[in-house]
Amino acid sequence: MLIIHRPPFHAGLVDDRWVDRFHFERQTSGKCGGRLAGVDEAGRGPLAGAVVAAAVILPVEWHSEGVPVELCGLNDSKQLTIQQREAFFVCLTQNPAIHWAIGESSNELIDSINILQATNRAMNQALRRLKDVRHALVDGRPVKGLVCEQTAIVKGDALSYSIAAASVIAKVTRDRYMVEAEERWPGYGFAVHKGYGTPDHLAALERLGPCPIHRRSFAPLRKPDPELFTS
Repeated sequence: MLIIHRPPFHAGLVDDRWVDRFHFERQTSGKCGGRLAGVDEAGRGPLAGAVVAAAVILPVEWHSEGVPVELCGLNDSKQLTIQQREAFFVCLTQNPAIHWAIGESSNELIDSINILQATNRAMNQALRRLKDVRHALVDGRPVKGLVCEQTAIVKGDALSYSIAAASVIAKVTRDRYMVEAEERWPGYGFAVHKGYGTPDHLAALERLGPCPIHRRSFAPLRKPDPELFTS
């Protein structure tokens, strides 16, 4: 008799391996009374717009039972199509059992304190808005100065449903903002490239110059330091 072993429905395929995407949640949740949030950001690399962070608390019972069927396939936002991200965003933000919050740092703040510090501030803002988060699962490297204890997970947005949820909410929120930015500052193509330094965006900058949401501290917008050219 042929026996087929199916992975639990809260597992996901990562690098050709079935991975339990609630492993880190179960490992940590008991230590923080269930006040565990996934945190991720969108928009560190673009030449324009804010950097946006999201913090998400999924129901504790999902850690053992798995996600509902409408969230199966939830993953790192970069691995999803626009249609998939939008569908997951609606499911995540309209489910009353899910607690989530957004934080953001403007392009002016990014220029003032640098993108790393601005990203960390956005993450802390999102966590504070959730209130009483005791532990955060964060994607990548540890976040300096986070307002709560943390577990940093390399490729965490593909290994943790909580981080994946934050990844989708942050990405869709920022993308919608950039679509609105195209209406306010037409000609740059923000609705298409979302502020990243694509050839079309660079050509528009050459033609139109920067607009109010461009990050002036980012190359190629950054002006040369005159002191470097004085004898």
